[in-house]
Amino acid sequence: MAGKEPSGRPLSPHLQVYKWGPHMAVSIFHRVSGDGLAIVGALMFLGWLGAIAAGPEAYAAFVACVWHDPAGGSVHQVTNILGKVVLVGLTWAFFQHLFSGLRHFVLDTGAGYELKANKLWSTVVMVGAILATAATWLYIAKEALNG
Repeated sequence: MAGKEPSGRPLSPHLQVYKWGPHMAVSIFHRVSGDGLAIVGALMFLGWLGAIAAGPEAYAAFVACVWHDPAGGSVHQVTNILGKVVLVGLTWAFFQHLFSGLRHFVLDTGAGYELKANKLWSTVVMVGAILATAATWLYIAKEALNG
């Protein structure tokens, strides 16, 4: 009676039963990126609004922690590196969630359920999110160096 409940019904399979694939990873990343955008993005947005409301000194401290300290103080050096990592992470989460949502939109039309097509488009979503994030931040870096 292995694999059955006492009632005689089969047990639902667990993750170790399935062969891991990009379609499973993109599904998990879709959930993670959505939660990251909602939670981290909302906290950063509220922090930004709070800094604006608190006055010029608070806003300058917020910008120094998240992006750049124009005074060049060493106090904010580590925090603005972490702030940039968070911003890059939010950028990746945005593109990952966007491309995955577009993939789901196509799946909702009934297309792309064939195993090869599903794996291909799942891989395209993940690679595309990384490339779009890199392109965005290369553009930002180029503008920062020229400006």
